[in-house]
Amino acid sequence: MSETLIQAVLYALIAGATIPLGAGLALWDKIHPNWMSGELRHGVVAFGGGVLIAAVALVLIPEGVALMPGWMALLAFILGGISFFFIDRTLGRSGQSMGQLMAMLVDYLPEAIALGAMLATGAPAGLLLALLIGLQNFPEAFNAYRERAARSDEPAMKTYAPYLLMPLLGPIAAILGVLIFAPNPMVLGFLMVFAAGGVLFLTFQDVAPEVKLERRWAPPLGAVLGFALGLAGDVFL
Repeated sequence: MSETLIQAVLYALIAGATIPLGAGLALWDKIHPNWMSGELRHGVVAFGGGVLIAAVALVLIPEGVALMPGWMALLAFILGGISFFFIDRTLGRSGQSMGQLMAMLVDYLPEAIALGAMLATGAPAGLLLALLIGLQNFPEAFNAYRERAARSDEPAMKTYAPYLLMPLLGPIAAILGVLIFAPNPMVLGFLMVFAAGGVLFLTFQDVAPEVKLERRWAPPLGAVLGFALGLAGDVFL
């Protein structure tokens, strides 16, 4: 078990390492705003949206539904969407805008838990899953930082600092996956489908509205490529 825990922590750190990298790219873009075109920025946002939808359609829903009765999966999905509606509305009333950050974490943490649970069962594709989660985290962190920085007056480095700590959440989630969720697959399934409902709500509430540009095609193509990344993970896993 100790070897599995070490492996889970290592793989989760690999998956989370791209969070400060993605946020760092957005920080650089804020400091040097002319180096990246507006269309490319919107393309990265759309890419992250495509990744989130792929996570829902190809990972969270099919894997979660397989672990519990259908009625429970439907309940979990609806509860997830409603819960994040209230969370997003509450944050909006307080003047905070963290929809894309929440979407990233609601995607990343259940997948890290699933990664730990998968390693506990001896599945051989743990490293590949960690790399794919890392690829997802990069555009999501970029988008989350830009959203927060655009609507906050705090110094750029203060906004960036939490992204240096977020990769540590992954190992915690993976350890929970090994110790708690692997022996209780129905609980893991409920969490994954609940997260899927939250991710889908936040994608259409906070991510998709940031994508639209008149007479520009990079953003929708970015969404297609983002979903293709998720599809590649589903195919190869």
